[in-house]
Amino acid sequence: MWEELRLQVFFLCLGAALWSAAAAATHRGSGPRERGHRRHLSLHRHRERGKEGQVLHRSKRGWVWNQFFVIEEYTGPDPVLVGRLHSDVDSGNGNIKYILSGEGAGTIFVIDDKTGNIHATKTLDREEQAQYTLTAQAVARDTNKPLEPPSEFIVKVQDINDNPPEFLHGPYYARVAEMSNVGTSVIKVTATDADDPTYGNSARLVYSILQGQPYFSVEPQTGIIRTALPNMDREARQEYDVVIQAKDMGGHMGGLSGTTQVKITLTDVNDNPPKFAQGVYAMAVSEDKVPGEEVGRLKARDPDLAENGLVDYRILEGDGMNFFEITKDSETQEAVVKLKKPVDFETKRSYTLKVEASNPHVDPRFATWGPYKDTTIVKISVEDADEPPTFMAPSYNFEVEENAPAGTLVGRVHAKDTDIMNNPVRYMIPRYTDLEEFFTINTEDGIIKTTRPLDREAQSWHNISVSAAEIGGHHQDAKVRVNIKVKDVNDNAPEFATQNEVLVCENVSPGKVNLIETVSATDKDEMAHRQHFHFRLAPEVANNHSFSLKDNRDSTASIFVIRKGFSRLSQDVYHLPIEINDNGVPPLSSTNTLIIRVCSCDSKDTILSCNVEPFILSAGLSTGALIAILACIVILLAIVVLFVALRRQKKEPLIVFEEEDIRENIITYDDEGGGEEDTEAFDIATLQNPDGANGFLPRKDIKPELQYPMRPGLRPIGNSVDVDDFIKTRISDNKRKKSKEKKTLQPSSIYEQSQRKTCELKNRLN
Repeated sequence: MWEELRLQVFFLCLGAALWSAAAAATHRGSGPRERGHRRHLSLHRHRERGKEGQVLHRSKRGWVWNQFFVIEEYTGPDPVLVGRLHSDVDSGNGNIKYILSGEGAGTIFVIDDKTGNIHATKTLDREEQAQYTLTAQAVARDTNKPLEPPSEFIVKVQDINDNPPEFLHGPYYARVAEMSNVGTSVIKVTATDADDPTYGNSARLVYSILQGQPYFSVEPQTGIIRTALPNMDREARQEYDVVIQAKDMGGHMGGLSGTTQVKITLTDVNDNPPKFAQGVYAMAVSEDKVPGEEVGRLKARDPDLAENGLVDYRILEGDGMNFFEITKDSETQEAVVKLKKPVDFETKRSYTLKVEASNPHVDPRFATWGPYKDTTIVKISVEDADEPPTFMAPSYNFEVEENAPAGTLVGRVHAKDTDIMNNPVRYMIPRYTDLEEFFTINTEDGIIKTTRPLDREAQSWHNISVSAAEIGGHHQDAKVRVNIKVKDVNDNAPEFATQNEVLVCENVSPGKVNLIETVSATDKDEMAHRQHFHFRLAPEVANNHSFSLKDNRDSTASIFVIRKGFSRLSQDVYHLPIEINDNGVPPLSSTNTLIIRVCSCDSKDTILSCNVEPFILSAGLSTGALIAILACIVILLAIVVLFVALRRQKKEPLIVFEEEDIRENIITYDDEGGGEEDTEAFDIATLQNPDGANGFLPRKDIKPELQYPMRPGLRPIGNSVDVDDFIKTRISDNKRKKSKEKKTLQPSSIYEQSQRKTCELKNRLN
């Protein structure tokens, strides 16, 4: 590469030298018009005449210059001569100094201020900067005054082929349909070259394929990749790695090159039909399978992708078309054979189906390659299963009269074993369907009977289940629903539909017949809505003088008042017994009591009050009652005053308390007693001295009489052991007696007892 670069630099330098020599020769032999092609600057003045002969003077720029060129990437030992500046005012005596300014002046480009020669001191790269703009000026050396106006010129960096082509967007990924025609465009690749495209062939690129033949080709000038082989099959090979080269210098020797990779993927088209792996598939199904259950699966394989590889299945023909159906598993693309109707081993033991698989989406470009379908045979064998017994009916409905005695026949269910063995069947009623055990079944013949009388009004329907199982089988059973209706009999007497009280005004107009109520009846029996009820007064009140009854012949009756009026004080509630009969078989009757309450009403027969308590309270608080109460109070007060007066007359206190009269007594008190004489006391000293038990114990409320002192007896040696027991026994007896008296005491007799006690006290005072 460096050898090629040196040759290019050599030829460029040689050409520049020859061009400079030719320009110098032309300068010596040519007029001012050719100065624009020289590689130096000069200044001159001239005059021009106007169109009308007038002499016009204008000052013209004295610098005449060309573009300077310098070769890039020069690596020689000496600076490169770029060019020379020369002014017309320069006489060669050294009084003129040349000054250079602008881009790179003093660093990249230097000027000899005496000769005006410009050199490049550094290696230049056109790809970094293609040209430099500089300004030249001639000034007096001693005064630095400008002798010429400044002028700009351009130094262009001349390109050499030092940059290889580059694919800026690589690597590339492309897709093309399989089975495409030869020459189908796949992708366009583009390379760029940093070299100058306007100079030589450094940037003229040519494309070629290094890897990927013979499947693909590339156009040399455009970089378009095309298919080169027909019928490329994705199922055989899906991806291809292609290497493309771009070379400059028009592809000639010495040019630089760059490469890129292109990954080409073949996309799928529907160019393959589905195909079953087997010509015949064998499956089996048990006869106890239920419709909807899966029997087996089969699959037709299609190597195409996505919708091109979708497969639909259907049954074309066969003796099992009515018993089996085919659906598709969308995830696995398998055909699922399912049971459509139950099969019976004893009836038919094998079925045959012809199944077709086809593509729903066919590419018309490849339609002639068809057909895009395949067929296979599916043979299904039926396996025997130990089936449960089968009832002769899907359900049973029986009727039985209510109140029928236990053991009444309800009905019979029948089941049989459909297997070849035809085993006997036993029956039973699952207890959870007949919790109260109203029915029983014969395990051998399936006869159902009642276990007790049934009440339709309590439960009109009984829904039970009966199960049947083979004797000696695999404990498989079958169940059937048995619905038992309890037939109604007339076993319920009619009664009032409602139990409301009837209100009647006590001030009924004399002689006026009044309707006070219309009664109706109901019956719990099933035929109640078709029955007729008849009403009449009970025999014991048939001739009463207060109320009458009229049967309306529509299962209702009207109650009338036939008396002149009522008095709530004498009777406020009347009970009217009414006899109701139905027309059932046998007919039943009942007596129901209608309660009629007498109420207080105003003149417009508006009820004011139906309560009798206000009358009772007012009678108790009448004037006579108040006078009697006051008289009793006065009598009591008089008795008390009389008692006090008598006590004062005798000058004795009502109750005698003496400080010295303290005896060793245990006393029980009664709030209603008459004093100390009524107390039940026990003298401890007497109890301790049995010999003195018969001694006289004076009363404190009676003045004592003089008595001779008694002869003292012998004192006991010690306390008797029976004293404590005696006291405790008497105390407990007294408590029990008092408790019984208090329990038997009625509040109504308190006043009488008080009167009796008062009389006793009065007698004692007298």
